[in-house]
Amino acid sequence: MHSDGVRGAVALVTGANRGIGKAIVDSLVEQGAGKVYAAVRVLENAQTLLEQHGDRIVPVRIDLEEPETIIEAAKKCGDVNFLVNNAGVLTISTPLSEHAIDSLQRELDVNVFGLIRIAQAFAPVLQSNGGGVFVQLNSIASLKSFSDFATYSASKAAAYSITQSLRELLAEQGTRVISVHPGPIATDMGNEAGLSEIAEPAEVVSGAIIESLKTDDFHIFPDSLARKVGIVYQTFARDIIEANLMEENAH
Repeated sequence: MHSDGVRGAVALVTGANRGIGKAIVDSLVEQGAGKVYAAVRVLENAQTLLEQHGDRIVPVRIDLEEPETIIEAAKKCGDVNFLVNNAGVLTISTPLSEHAIDSLQRELDVNVFGLIRIAQAFAPVLQSNGGGVFVQLNSIASLKSFSDFATYSASKAAAYSITQSLRELLAEQGTRVISVHPGPIATDMGNEAGLSEIAEPAEVVSGAIIESLKTDDFHIFPDSLARKVGIVYQTFARDIIEANLMEENAH
């Protein structure tokens, strides 16, 4: 699925009702997606999207902490060929915070186990629809820990690791996997993290995802700070992350 692949696509976006998720839904509709399943924890939260985009939006309930909602959604959304797992949680917590363990447990449950649950439920759906695209919203915190939200950084590092494995595994069924690594973005989560002064609009992320369909890139670094990270990281990414080290060492 390349640059014209959004036109007519059947997409599903988790965490669709606000922030980056809503910006992605808006971009998909603007670029001609035939249908967008707006996955939200509370169905009423998709009302604004319905009012804005009409019957091209189909609300569906997904709570990444409730595996049964993901399994049910995969049954209902059997025509999906473009999946964006955007939903996530962030807690302000250093490793020395009294609530560090609780914070990390919740962030792992949503940001990591949720990703695994989504992948297990929807990989067969994507395969049955020709492969398609699986987009995972990671973070520059996947690559560098920030001490004020260290547990979030740890969960995103784990999610990025899982995303790398999904890239390799899902390639076998013709599914392209994309790992998105935003820096500070103007969302509720970004505000919670105290990043509002340097945050960029959520549309830079949705725009970068659409643009990435013209390339074969695995990593997307959508905003200014992310691009600084990406420039330095690209050689390591190409030579290590995206390389088949086992195969190369076998020769």
